[in-house]
Amino acid sequence: MINEPFGTLPGLRSRIDGTRRRFRIWRGGRPFWAGLFLLLAGAPIIYFPYVHITLKGVAVALSTTAGAASLIIGILLMTLGVTLWFHQQVRVFAGIAGLLLTLVSFPLANFGGLLFGLFFGLVGGSLACAWDPCPPETEVQHTAAVPPVTVPGSDGPQGN
Repeated sequence: MINEPFGTLPGLRSRIDGTRRRFRIWRGGRPFWAGLFLLLAGAPIIYFPYVHITLKGVAVALSTTAGAASLIIGILLMTLGVTLWFHQQVRVFAGIAGLLLTLVSFPLANFGGLLFGLFFGLVGGSLACAWDPCPPETEVQHTAAVPPVTVPGSDGPQGN
């Protein structure tokens, strides 16, 4: 039932599997989740100062002087999220900048987007700082092939 749309077009299933495989490889070589969390952090920080919410007929307006600060902080967080995807070299800078912008959004941007943006920003910035690229396989094989050190005048290799 579910696979019927894929069975109607020849080769569609293999193209979808190939696309998923390429995306998984692309995602594995960069701090993807950190960038996604920083992108998601910017959205509520931008959204809440410009929308009027009604709860059971009571209008809740969060539009204060925080509008400009919310816009700047939200756009910068989203920019840092996209930067993490395409320039992994700046992951520590982007992580620290994301953490600082998120903390600044708490007093300036309506409690960091009603705590949604604050949570996503803290998680994304922390993930960006913690992400470490895997060493290339040539380095792993090279370090594994180092012979033990022998000291002249001893009976065999010295170990630690």
